[in-house]
Amino acid sequence: MSAHCQLTGARPGFGNNISHSHRRTSRRFDPNIQSKRYWLPGEGRHVRLTLSAKAVKTIDVIGIEVAVARIRARGVKV
Repeated sequence: MSAHCQLTGARPGFGNNISHSHRRTSRRFDPNIQSKRYWLPGEGRHVRLTLSAKAVKTIDVIGIEVAVARIRARGVKV
């Protein structure tokens, strides 16, 4: 599963682990990605979206129809 959100566009961030001796090694900060299935009443079908936890909460507020319109406006196929 790729670590990016279809709604917010959240992707992994990169940085360093810093040990007690202050040696640095690469690390990756992944967003909290979940796969969620929603009923899309306008199209009469289910859609499966790859979303961050923040995007799931956003859909609860704005609704799935508006969210899918925003995803399609970003050029992502749903």
